[in-house]
Amino acid sequence: MTEGNFVDYVKMHVSSGNGGKGSAHLHREKYIQKGGPDGGDGGRGGHVILRGNSNLWTLIHLKFKRHFKAGHGAHGSSGRSTGADGEDIYIDVPLGTVVRDSETDTVMFEITEDGEERIVVEGGMGGRGNWHFKNSVNQTPRYAQPGIPLEERDITLELKVLADVGLVGFPNAGKSTLLSVLTSAKPKIADYEFTTLKPNLGIVEYRDFQSFVMADIPGIIEGAAEGKGLGYYFLRHIERNSILLFLIPADAKDIVEQYEILEDELRRYNPEMLDKERLVVVSKSDMLDDELKSEISTILKKDLKADFMFISSVAHQGLTELKDKLWKLLND
Repeated sequence: MTEGNFVDYVKMHVSSGNGGKGSAHLHREKYIQKGGPDGGDGGRGGHVILRGNSNLWTLIHLKFKRHFKAGHGAHGSSGRSTGADGEDIYIDVPLGTVVRDSETDTVMFEITEDGEERIVVEGGMGGRGNWHFKNSVNQTPRYAQPGIPLEERDITLELKVLADVGLVGFPNAGKSTLLSVLTSAKPKIADYEFTTLKPNLGIVEYRDFQSFVMADIPGIIEGAAEGKGLGYYFLRHIERNSILLFLIPADAKDIVEQYEILEDELRRYNPEMLDKERLVVVSKSDMLDDELKSEISTILKKDLKADFMFISSVAHQGLTELKDKLWKLLND
């Protein structure tokens, strides 16, 4: 389900470190007959930590390494010396990564900020040395605590692309063409369905050196929420988009019906997606004359429950107006 270097789904096994044992040492020194207990504490086991990294866009760097194990804590020693902590393992992930427990399929947390650190499995605490247990009754304890054992679990990482505008439409609606015209992205464009097999991101340059991010996902067909076509596999990539831009070609048999099918698929996948700002764009409108545009506009104003506009990516018609509209929606 992935193409090229785009990897957005990874399973892995993570294991923290054991806590070190506390020492039960009794002080021995010339001329000191009863030195008493001086065993130190064991060191903490290493954590496995996920860290957000804004320079990463996919999970490709984790594709071939699926096992991560932190270091064990060192044992305590004499002189109340505490053992060294185990080495922590840091795993860098792109922003928008959702972490699930593979066994229960529950969401543990999500990484959304650069430098954000979340512990996946905690290292075991080190055991306390025998000097902690000395008291007036038991002045020479010959025992100490063992360290807390490690934790391990299987986790699943799912990347949800973070973008300002997400393109939604049927296959061959012109999404990739629009992305290639508005940005420097080079998505695959061809005259057959499901040309796009992976999400593509591009930065749209706006006035006064400002910009916003646009994401193109593979085409949706009726029944995608049940797994038809490329199914719901890529629908999660538009869950994090601020605006949903519906692209429907001008030569569609029924523009309103196609919009309602797309809207219904999103509703069945996640009803919250319909709370986002939406804009309908009739693409390939260079095929329409002014009279036909007027007729279609009359129908859409009556039946379409969303704002709409006409564009042509190939003829560069309406693109400036589209960027103005998107920028206004983003800032409102």
